[in-house]
Amino acid sequence: MHIPTRISALPLFLPFRENSYAFSLLSSGIRKSSFSPHLQPGGRKLRRDFPKNMACGLDNKTGTALFRPATDAYAYAPEAVEALRAGKVIAVPTDTLYGFACDACSLEAVNRIYEIKGRKHTSPLAICVGDVSDICRFAVTDHLPHGLLDSLLPGPVTVVLSRGDSSVLERSLNPGFDSIGVRVPDSNFIRVIARGSGTALALTSANLSGQPSSVCIRDFENLWEHCAFVYDGGVLPSGRAGSTVVDLATPHKYKILRPGSAKEETIAILEKHSLVESTAQ
Repeated sequence: MHIPTRISALPLFLPFRENSYAFSLLSSGIRKSSFSPHLQPGGRKLRRDFPKNMACGLDNKTGTALFRPATDAYAYAPEAVEALRAGKVIAVPTDTLYGFACDACSLEAVNRIYEIKGRKHTSPLAICVGDVSDICRFAVTDHLPHGLLDSLLPGPVTVVLSRGDSSVLERSLNPGFDSIGVRVPDSNFIRVIARGSGTALALTSANLSGQPSSVCIRDFENLWEHCAFVYDGGVLPSGRAGSTVVDLATPHKYKILRPGSAKEETIAILEKHSLVESTAQ
């Protein structure tokens, strides 16, 4: 039987504003001229009256999240996958930040993430998959040098690729964009969940849009009630920079869209595979 434990107070961090994958794409000109938004953010007031010492395993019938330790992925993956298939949103640690995740092929769930974050639909979501070999199901990879993706991933990198006609992603995800950001985090917990889902997860930072990114669950406690589960991995050590976002959609070229936490290492790998930096604006 799972014994509830108290969540201890966590240290405060200096605030840094979210430097999003979405802003990177928009500023780089990847967005198409046409756009057909679906539901707009609801804008309803969020509850902020959570108790300061909330125990793990609260009753989900009250509308608050169930809390789990992000330890044994295989023990908790079945319930997470069930929630995702039901169109729910979960909060999980990655190798960089805490993120909100849902089924990328569920329009209802994707719209719910936009509503939770108060985020505009003109800002695209990245996806997360369990293994590097899964990426070709969702994006075009034929033009990339052999071994490049395996050298970059798993890790704190988001690769931006063309979706192509063969992508199994629903067109309702990021309408108006020909490209998709893909992550394979160096975190076994979320990768096991992604594998179990059998599809891609829409993944975005667990915070209100424009607010500091989250490195512990306390950072987004005002949003707990909107998650089916909150998986607690403690304080993440990588800081708030997030993943390095790199555009690899053009053959033989790369463009860093967001420096993130692994810019230098990423560039070294790209240049080792004979890619050159794009000068296109």
